[in-house]
Amino acid sequence: MHPADEDPQRLDPASLHNARTTIVQLLGRAGVPAGSAEELIGLVEAGVLAAAHREAEDSAGTAPAGKGELYESGWLDGARALTDELGSIAARALARAVGAGPAEDSPGAWPPVRRMEVERAKVAVTPLYLSFSTVSDLDPEVSEQVLTAVLGTMSPRQRAGYAGRLTRFAADHRPHLTRLYERYGPGSAITLHGRYSLLHSPTSLAVLERLAASPSALREEWDAAELPPSWLDGLTSSWEPSA
Repeated sequence: MHPADEDPQRLDPASLHNARTTIVQLLGRAGVPAGSAEELIGLVEAGVLAAAHREAEDSAGTAPAGKGELYESGWLDGARALTDELGSIAARALARAVGAGPAEDSPGAWPPVRRMEVERAKVAVTPLYLSFSTVSDLDPEVSEQVLTAVLGTMSPRQRAGYAGRLTRFAADHRPHLTRLYERYGPGSAITLHGRYSLLHSPTSLAVLERLAASPSALREEWDAAELPPSWLDGLTSSWEPSA
């Protein structure tokens, strides 16, 4: 019997490659470039490895009972070595997916924001925004420019994990955000034109998160993108009371 047929719960490399290629081709027919499709697949793979690492860590701290102290010590050492290696594999997979290199901690060396990173940010921010407000009428092109400035304040790894960061931000500040959108959002008396107009867009949530986390870097990216200063000033003045 061929070794690959002995364990039906494991896929051989050829079958994994076939599945990956199929996904890339199907996404290509939908208009997604091959590079962007590979990036998305790589992020999913890195996420699966990270989840496996967390699960292994949770179960690695307890050795089988009744085996003796020496056995327990060896079992724990082996489990620790295994989970450490799994964590390293997950980290390398993430680095490959986002193209992170040794200059990760140097903002000046970060690569430009890519189209796929903007698309991922849109997917992350829109449902969170809709939990506070209603559909935006702001120009989609302007929204992309805003998200590009927001993502420019982050490293490739941080951009990859931005959906989680936004989710935590929305949960941590939900009462204040609710009041903010009720007062200045689409359902309020504030019009789409003016210093608070960005609160009519899902991108406002992303900007607010950056104002809380990295205001100086955001201001720098905002000015470089030549976005309306009044938009950022309006969000800053409306957000500061929550600090």
